[in-house]
Amino acid sequence: MHKYQRSWTNSNSGVNLNKKENRLRAAVLGANDGIVSIAGLVIGVAEAAQSKSAILTAGLAGIIAGAMSMAVGEYISVSTQRDTEESLLNEEKLDLKNHPKEELDDLVSIYKAEGLDLKTANSVAKELTKADALAVHADVDLHIDPKHLTNPWVSMIASASSFIVGSLIPLVAIMLPVGDFSVPVTFGAVVVALAIAGVLSARASGSNIRKSTIRVIVGGMIAMSVTYIIGNIFHTTGL
Repeated sequence: MHKYQRSWTNSNSGVNLNKKENRLRAAVLGANDGIVSIAGLVIGVAEAAQSKSAILTAGLAGIIAGAMSMAVGEYISVSTQRDTEESLLNEEKLDLKNHPKEELDDLVSIYKAEGLDLKTANSVAKELTKADALAVHADVDLHIDPKHLTNPWVSMIASASSFIVGSLIPLVAIMLPVGDFSVPVTFGAVVVALAIAGVLSARASGSNIRKSTIRVIVGGMIAMSVTYIIGNIFHTTGL
């Protein structure tokens, strides 16, 4: 196999790896949303009502609604991305059908720019075009693998599932039989969960782990504090 054929194959593997990273990032964000939103909800209800049944009901309703919202939002978002990929591929098919010489010349120019001499660039371009013209042009021009387009169902399931897993942490914590320490215990459990989510999010996105983790924890703490204060106001005033 020619070295540029290997390069093309590795590039496609890189595209697939990026899609796996995107799914991981969606899952981590879904878990983070579940942790923060349900923590804020149950803490607010706990301060306002102080009834385990009311907390459980509100928490379960929030989990179902949140998971559905995450699923629908992720499906729509990724479906739009897939539609864009399919549209670009259709345009590429038309270009290959109506302007095959120009497309081949473009490929040769790209390989020349990457350091090949004209003869080798022509040979590589013709060989790859003969093997699978659409695949090589889609990879070089669009960075898309026609055989592995973005799957909205996979992203939808990953996002909704991670939201449910994340949201169960504060719900289970608030339901523990620890008396007046329910809210502090929940705060502690959520901080630990957010720290883990922050680290995973940073690794998935390649960002600074410390900054990402601190940002996630601070954001979650602010959300929980606000709902705690609001719940306390409702409890104090008897509303």
